[in-house]
Amino acid sequence: MRDRSIPEATVARLPVYLRCLTEIAERGTHTVSSEQLAEAAGVNAAKVRKDLSYLGSYGTRGVGYDVEYLIYQVRRELGLEQDWAVAIVGVGNLGHALANYRGFEERGFRIVALLDADPEKVGERIGRLEIEHIDDLDRVVKEEQVAIGVVATPAAAAQEVCERLVAAGVASILNFAPAHLQVPESVSLRKVDLSTELQILAFHEQRRAAVEMIRQGAQERAEASRASGMRAATEGRGPRS
Repeated sequence: MRDRSIPEATVARLPVYLRCLTEIAERGTHTVSSEQLAEAAGVNAAKVRKDLSYLGSYGTRGVGYDVEYLIYQVRRELGLEQDWAVAIVGVGNLGHALANYRGFEERGFRIVALLDADPEKVGERIGRLEIEHIDDLDRVVKEEQVAIGVVATPAAAAQEVCERLVAAGVASILNFAPAHLQVPESVSLRKVDLSTELQILAFHEQRRAAVEMIRQGAQERAEASRASGMRAATEGRGPRS
């Protein structure tokens, strides 16, 4: 690991670069310019070059970046060369969906445990895993060496589950519950709020609809004005007595 720290904004863009680079590699392309990567990632080329410089990658003038090596550098920086054990707490509809998602393993994340407080769910199998009771969390974390905990519970239970994960030694938590969680400074917490994102999209849809209504209204007024002008002109050319 290098001593030079990487800004959080850069860290947030690295997964985007990785996705774009993987797609570029799958097309059989071996080199990519900062401009091409910037276009694919939706940022500007200067930002791409600055971000990649934190990885020690500067590309070659007139050639660009080696795609495969850049993928390796980004994966290494994100820690994806390792195998991360993940426990999902809360096995409702969302928990089921997360447990069944095969894309995690392809990206270096191995779901090793499913836990829930509902006795009726305990013992149910999802794929190769059996749902265990939340009271077994400490044992599961230790036995499976869980590195990341996923909170997929209802909002009311999320803070307690988060605290139990922290107490069990889990220092990285991904929260899907619609709740603001408090964690110690030593714990990394990321939030995925689907309802908030949908509300933001609804806002933009409403704005687009309003703009479209204004545009249509202006167009209708313009057409009415033209029609009125044509009638006036026709009446003005009529026979005079």
